[in-house]
Amino acid sequence: VRTRENNSEFGGSANIAKSLRLSLATSILTMGDNRLVSRLTALFKEICSKSLLTRGQRPIVVSTNQSMVENFEFNRKLSFGSVFSAPFTRSNNAPRQQGTITIPAFQPQTFINAPAGATHFRLIAALGVVSDFTYNINTKKFEPTDPTLDKLGAVTYGAITSLTPNAPVNFSLVVNLPGPPTMTLTANVLQCLGIEFYQKIGNVDYLLAQGNCMKVVKVF
Repeated sequence: VRTRENNSEFGGSANIAKSLRLSLATSILTMGDNRLVSRLTALFKEICSKSLLTRGQRPIVVSTNQSMVENFEFNRKLSFGSVFSAPFTRSNNAPRQQGTITIPAFQPQTFINAPAGATHFRLIAALGVVSDFTYNINTKKFEPTDPTLDKLGAVTYGAITSLTPNAPVNFSLVVNLPGPPTMTLTANVLQCLGIEFYQKIGNVDYLLAQGNCMKVVKVF
């Protein structure tokens, strides 16, 4: 019985982890490590265990456990803060359809720990929507409470910028969810910030395989 209950909740946790990955699909291709799927599933299984309802059918309520998702690192081997240490602020609008990350003027040489061979970098701001999941007794599956909002996502890319510019650089990255949608209390917006590195050869910027990372900076 315990095994069936655990398998049921594990399957639900895997489903919501997939929703998160799909909502951020365009921005995590170069960011995630080879254990991203299992780490996300474990995170949502932990959130599921917070519920006091019937085992095997406990809802995965992100909306009351948002802090557990905040600061999640998509690359477990390389934290975002160890690569990018420039100060930044974040905000969102009241309807929760837009997120903004503002980075005041900074010197990349001082605040970016770039991998060998990198000549340029690009900042990435992303929003991904993940609904709470509940167990459907009829289908015997975990399903999103807001299927039309679950998996929504959007991304904004900063300009590919030299790591050794002539003057300090600044960024304002505004991301708008498509629609825009009408958000509900059980839909959660993940605001993420990431960085990619490039090597410029001639007029071509080649994306490097190392040094790229991203984290969840806020869930709202």
